Amino acid sequence: MFNQQYYHGTIRKYIIAFGNLFNDIVIARLNTAGERIQAIEVPIAYGPKEKWLVRLKQDPNLEQNVGITLPRMGFEIISMSYAPQRKLASTLQNAHLKTSDLNKLNTQYVPVPYDLSIMLSIFVKNADDGAQILEQILPYFRPEFTTNIRLIPEMDVVVDTPVVLQDVSIEDTYEGDFDTRRALVYNLTFSMKAYIYGPVFNQGIIKRSITNMFNDLPENAGNKVEKITVTPAQYANGAPLTSPSANASLSVATSAISANSDYGFSTNIDQDPFNMENS
Repeated sequence: MFNQQYYHGTIRKYIIAFGNLFNDIVIARLNTAGERIQAIEVPIAYGPKEKWLVRLKQDPNLEQNVGITLPRMGFEIISMSYAPQRKLASTLQNAHLKTSDLNKLNTQYVPVPYDLSIMLSIFVKNADDGAQILEQILPYFRPEFTTNIRLIPEMDVVVDTPVVLQDVSIEDTYEGDFDTRRALVYNLTFSMKAYIYGPVFNQGIIKRSITNMFNDLPENAGNKVEKITVTPAQYANGAPLTSPSANASLSVATSAISANSDYGFSTNIDQDPFNMENS
């Protein structure tokens, strides 16, 4: 089961996609006349909330030349849980033609559903900054927002991924008197409906189907048998042979027919191919 090393970077792609949802948040600074005098882009980074809170405690007034500035946002995955209600039959497979060899298929079993619980923390120095950021986020989640993510390029897998807003909480942390503001933190909890994919396998394309038809059980004597052979059929000019009784002799060789070309089918029915009537 674990003898094949592979890495699609699926979880990393989900993290990047989530962060990209919030990477264009801007707040405005107004003067006493209500005129906009400054626009501040709110930075976002992946990391635990505690990391930023420790930094604020070390420099409560943010006076050091290097370090963080407020407002800013951070997010992290806090849990992953299996989602059985989205499970597909485990025997199903997806298939996609290899671009480097059109006679080969990439195949992959259907993915495993997981819900990623992600917390987005918003750090601000005053309530107005927090309100501006929240008003640019909350209207888009009713309660979910769907983004599409290209997960497995070799399988051409692009998945519409719902991101569900589950909860909003506020932390007002400070030390000292009531006039000393340390940090105002808004915590938004999301659930991302993700899928985790297994390895990609390579296999050839089926170009011939053979069906043996019996009119009775094999153990009964005198059974008649039909052998039905179906193959792709195509003229040399690339046009498909479309007649149900297309003459296979008019077709180019099966090996010369590409799986993504326009082709028809040739059906050959051989009555009693094993001569069972005379056995």
